[in-house]
Amino acid sequence: MTTHHDRGRRGDTTVLLIHGGLWEPGMDANRFWTVPGITAGIERAGFSVLAPNRLHQPPNWDAEVEHLAGMLPARPVVVVAGSNGCSVAIRLALTRPRQVARLLLGWPATAGDARVDSHTRASLSTLGASPGTVHALLAGQTVRGVTDTELATLSTPVAVLPAVPANAFHQRHTVDALRRLLPHSVELPGCPEPPRRDFQLHLDRFLAAVTAFADA
Repeated sequence: MTTHHDRGRRGDTTVLLIHGGLWEPGMDANRFWTVPGITAGIERAGFSVLAPNRLHQPPNWDAEVEHLAGMLPARPVVVVAGSNGCSVAIRLALTRPRQVARLLLGWPATAGDARVDSHTRASLSTLGASPGTVHALLAGQTVRGVTDTELATLSTPVAVLPAVPANAFHQRHTVDALRRLLPHSVELPGCPEPPRRDFQLHLDRFLAAVTAFADA
């Protein structure tokens, strides 16, 4: 049960939600976080929530970080990222470590898979991305936009939440690699990604995991 004391303390904590997607039209904060009930659920738990739209069709990941950085409050935030939003969240934590108190990587998008990258490359090109932009967005190792060496330097408390069931775009081995690179990280109970209809069956458990991590 959440007490009035808890609500007061949580009200001082801002949860920044970074939605998934990569250039595709219609994938925004509303579809990823608000429609599934996540934004309202975290607010009901007493937290302040910031759920901005990511930069539309960015040329690279650093441009996305700059876009979000200007919206951050003065005090550090708890970042909850989904899918390709994990790349933005990690780069934010690496470049602005004092502004990220805790980092939850949900359903991290799989990088370096030939079939997935081929599909994503074709999709980006169809949407008008230049070859340079496609390269910048797909480059990386375990996670797009960041090297494993960079990842291993993260000292921020990290939680990883897998896609269950796993799928081609959110593979289990990506979670396992993140856990190896970040031995201080914890794994939270997995579930489908929020845009999927079957996510609703897992909403309450997801909210409990997120709010407990944010509270820790």
